[in-house]
Amino acid sequence: MADDRQASDPQATPQPRFIGSEIYRHSSYGAWHPLRVPRVSTVMDLARSLGWLPKEQFITSPRAKPSALTGYHTPAYLTALQAAEAAQQVAEDVRARHGLGTPSNPVFKEMYRRPATSAGASLLAGELLKRGGVIYSPAGGTHHGLPDRANGFCYLNDPVLGIQSLRRNGAQRIAYVDIDAHHPDGVEHAFRDDPDTLQISVHEENRWPRTGKIGDRGKGQVFNLPVAASLNDTEMTLILNELILPLITDFRPDAIVLQCGADAVTEDPQSRLTLSNNVHWAVVAALKPLAPRYLVLGGGGYNPWSVGRLWTGVWATLNDLEVPEVLPAAAQDVLGALTWTGPFRQYHPEPHWIATLRDTPRPGAIGDSLRANVAQLAARRAPWR
Repeated sequence: MADDRQASDPQATPQPRFIGSEIYRHSSYGAWHPLRVPRVSTVMDLARSLGWLPKEQFITSPRAKPSALTGYHTPAYLTALQAAEAAQQVAEDVRARHGLGTPSNPVFKEMYRRPATSAGASLLAGELLKRGGVIYSPAGGTHHGLPDRANGFCYLNDPVLGIQSLRRNGAQRIAYVDIDAHHPDGVEHAFRDDPDTLQISVHEENRWPRTGKIGDRGKGQVFNLPVAASLNDTEMTLILNELILPLITDFRPDAIVLQCGADAVTEDPQSRLTLSNNVHWAVVAALKPLAPRYLVLGGGGYNPWSVGRLWTGVWATLNDLEVPEVLPAAAQDVLGALTWTGPFRQYHPEPHWIATLRDTPRPGAIGDSLRANVAQLAARRAPWR
């Protein structure tokens, strides 16, 4: 349902749209897997409790058919993935070849249907953005998936599929920005030699998958910035202003894809970075006006309170909504109902994880090595200005 302005002006940019699904509420990688925690369902519930997700902005994600996934994934792998879901087991040769049935990528009930739903969202986003706009798919961002195997919690690579869909629908130059704590090895594998895809990744140094070194660049436009543990808000702001924004401004993309993983905040157990969610929202806001098409994806995030709060704030940022200092009771009820258990312990939330969306800012000193690395990468702009 369009608003009156959009109805009278077919060229008007539509409101941002949110692609989600109930499959994420009812599926899990397993009781001890880092992705056992609710994430997308929390964002949906929080946004609705705040009145931020009216039905006209919500799209139920389609599930991609195997034939739609062969732009990146091999038919043999897709057949093996579906067979593993159906049988709920894998043979040793399948595990060795395709990475299925491992601790990182276990067999579970929806192991094809769930990633095929997030892939379907990214494929649909490329079509919906044909004439411009903003799409948010927090279930997306599975940036480690490889053509013939599962990798790093990712069975399919929806960012790659989304970029391919954007290109089929008219976007020639695409900027992919990744602020997840982990390097997007699968996306780089797909586009490292493509001059029409700008790739910028800010990720923790010496963190799995231990790829994405500062000198790794391929034949295309690849800019990897590994950062030291304890990266703070001040340092991330420097990276945004002196590297990310100048690169994108010079590149003049037709579309931007942002992988907004939530695992770089202090509370996340899967990194040693110390950002607040404020800088994630700042990146989201800063990139929005730089291209006519904007696809924002989720990614990592393994503390249910921090990821739910951060990604709900992303949706607020995309809609220019004011984040309240104290959440209303209905939103606090959503956060208060979350549980997080792990091996031998149960985690308990800090009071502000229930009462607020916005973290207290986490500023700090700017390291000399970070400043030098940003300058080194920024200097590579010269050949293609």
